[in-house]
Amino acid sequence: MPRKDSRAAKFAGLALAGVGLAHFTSPQMFEPITKPAFPRRTRQHIYTNGGIETALGLGLSARRTRPLAVVGTIGYLAYLAGNAARNR
Repeated sequence: MPRKDSRAAKFAGLALAGVGLAHFTSPQMFEPITKPAFPRRTRQHIYTNGGIETALGLGLSARRTRPLAVVGTIGYLAYLAGNAARNR
């Protein structure tokens, strides 16, 4: 029996992808958030994080790729938390 695609999950994925793309159009908006975790080469990390968030968001928006994207999101959050703790 095929599972129903979740509208909420699709919306959340597309919203995350939109935020990821915003890293490229308005990087200065993410600088105060990114600088504490990535004090060196902050702008490069803003773009890298934007690419990761765009990819994860697109992955979360599609039912077939959602399970892998959830695992990737957990790893990404651990990566961000680790950097924030290390550079505290």
